[in-house]
Amino acid sequence: MSSVRPLFVVAGIGNGTGTGAATARLFAKSGYRVALISRGPDYLNKLATELNQAGGEAATFPLKDYTPASIKSAFTSLKSHWPSSPLRVAVFNAGYGVWKPFLDITEDEIRESIDTNILAAFAFARAALLEFTKLEFETANEGGVAGDARKRGTLIFTGATASIRGNTLTSAFSASKFGIRALSQSLAKEFSKQNIHVAHSIIDGTILTDRTKSQHSDDPSWEANQDVRLDPNSIARSYLHLVRQDSSAWTWEIDLRPAHEKW
Repeated sequence: MSSVRPLFVVAGIGNGTGTGAATARLFAKSGYRVALISRGPDYLNKLATELNQAGGEAATFPLKDYTPASIKSAFTSLKSHWPSSPLRVAVFNAGYGVWKPFLDITEDEIRESIDTNILAAFAFARAALLEFTKLEFETANEGGVAGDARKRGTLIFTGATASIRGNTLTSAFSASKFGIRALSQSLAKEFSKQNIHVAHSIIDGTILTDRTKSQHSDDPSWEANQDVRLDPNSIARSYLHLVRQDSSAWTWEIDLRPAHEKW
């Protein structure tokens, strides 16, 4: 049995109350070392402190932007920080949203949407896949983490309803989210032959975060009713399930929504 704990990396944690942070917490509890890549060093440091105080191992790799060069540098730093830990799970959760009528969208907003949602996803995927291809299969209870699923690693992309359906205010957002979905499907078909699992998650509904709580401050029943909003901890559990799937039954795409979502 290997005594070296495997490594989990997530890009995009926002203010620490959404999907990226919830997934980091769950994987830390599940025995992974956790690398946090995001903008906003204050939120990164706060989350890393929380994970470390809870008995996990977490380190931060802040970015000033989601350029390929910044992401490549972050991966170099995290491998230097934990040189003996095999990278087994990578989650691309970063995003940039534009919800405006088409004629009101600026060139700068289009550029940032493409840079964050597509170029950064390419760079993150490339860095993760380069690490996965160096690895042998996971071993049973690798570093105390459940393994032996006949895979080298798992790469997960967080998508949205806009990944499969455009709408009146989502021209820029949908265009880039469609791009991530196409990227993930292409990578799933190419790298499954190397026993690398690539998955795409469509988040179809509103996630319970500090921001969405404030948006529903006049309706306390919204936060209390789990049937009408997505819980980031539940999304994290779905991601862990993807990681634990063995090679006889892999999921490329899941869609997650609350029970009462209109779809």
